[in-house]
Amino acid sequence: MASRKSQSAGLLLFRGRATDLEVLLAHPGGPFWQNKDDGAWSIPKGLIGADEAPLSAARREFAEETGYHPQGVFLPLGETRQAGGKVVQAWAIEGDWDPALIRSNTFEMEWPPRSGRHRTFREIDRAAWFAVTDARRKILMGQAIFVDRLLDALGPPN
Repeated sequence: MASRKSQSAGLLLFRGRATDLEVLLAHPGGPFWQNKDDGAWSIPKGLIGADEAPLSAARREFAEETGYHPQGVFLPLGETRQAGGKVVQAWAIEGDWDPALIRSNTFEMEWPPRSGRHRTFREIDRAAWFAVTDARRKILMGQAIFVDRLLDALGPPN
């Protein structure tokens, strides 16, 4: 089993069904990601605390990174290992939220490197709704499986 430091949990908010399905993805904040788009977006997620249940961590992280607290039935999407080795567990939940309302927590880092100056950045600088085709292009390669699993869970279009 992976250590807690290499395990994250997150939520994939969705609206619509099959042919008009959209998922909410978040763009990471900070200088490393500012000019990256395709393949850079993620589900809102974060580290699982030492004594924290993964779903609790996913709900907490989503709220910390977006300011939104989705309510309803959480659909397990399983886990995947990202290229860097981190294991991500995810749940989907249906909801409709305006990403313009984002209120992300922040982190501090030395920037520019070796400058001695520290700057504060938002963990997520923006969020947006994407149709499935666009979501597959925008999301980190290691997390695309969650979009596919959501489609499988929702079943074929009527």
